[in-house]
Amino acid sequence: MTQAPQALLSSSLPWPSRRGKVRDVYDLGDMLLIVSTDRISAFDWVLPSGIPDKGRVLTQLSRFWFESLPVENHFISTKLPPIPGASTTNDCVDLAHPGPAQALEGRCMIVRKASVVPFECVVRGYLEGSGWKEYQNSGGVCGIRLPAGLKQCDRLPEPIFTPATKAESGHDENVSFETMANAVGTEVAGQLRDRSIEVYEYGRRVAESRGILVADTKFEWGWFDGRLILIDEVLTPDSSRFWPAQHYRPGQSQSSFDKQFVREWLLASAWDRNSPPPALPDEIVAKTREKYIEAYELLTDERLPWK
Repeated sequence: MTQAPQALLSSSLPWPSRRGKVRDVYDLGDMLLIVSTDRISAFDWVLPSGIPDKGRVLTQLSRFWFESLPVENHFISTKLPPIPGASTTNDCVDLAHPGPAQALEGRCMIVRKASVVPFECVVRGYLEGSGWKEYQNSGGVCGIRLPAGLKQCDRLPEPIFTPATKAESGHDENVSFETMANAVGTEVAGQLRDRSIEVYEYGRRVAESRGILVADTKFEWGWFDGRLILIDEVLTPDSSRFWPAQHYRPGQSQSSFDKQFVREWLLASAWDRNSPPPALPDEIVAKTREKYIEAYELLTDERLPWK
């Protein structure tokens, strides 16, 4: 019997660090080392169960996009720098020997250190999620008027830019373009909008050619040497809403390539969302893992090496 893969819930390396919901970020001085774990969050809680290989999917899919997108970004390499006390430098894509870096295989990115713009740059090509809820109440999203009579998950006439504040905890809050412009300046806000839509359109074309609709996505940008560069992750199942094109039916919720199984199981459980969440059943973990890997393999036309 094949042994079930194990989830990596945390990393521990001898550099100053901070931990996000999914990533452990290590400060290397003029660069950062980002390690994507298999942690998964839902309803603003990090769950006790991880999704095996989820961190590898996020890292390798971001690498795929960073290497192909026509925009400057923070990606440098997938190599792990020498670990104090270790004898060699390990390549996170192809580790040749066992050791403390073995569990980090495929999860590492070295990136430029940038000063983060304090807004999520959200681009929507379809009407779903908080955008759909806002449209039902106001006929628009983030101050942008939309045509009357749109249905849930309808494709919009053109992508719209709907920024959000970056929340340290809890939900990000949608804001208008004017609110962001007042904070960062009109010229910078315009650059963020135009570049975000450009990246979305590029990603959407690639994804559609491979059977995936990118309903919406969020980008992060930062300042590096006086220039805006794309940072964090990009066009992954954690930062985007991916739908299988063959099953797309407007007017209803869509199946997706993300943590849909996790959310549905939690909503059907007795969990009150105000106390620590329960562990996930093995079946839900396995189904979610399959969806993440399927998204990676469809988009890249490659097999995940660690599958």
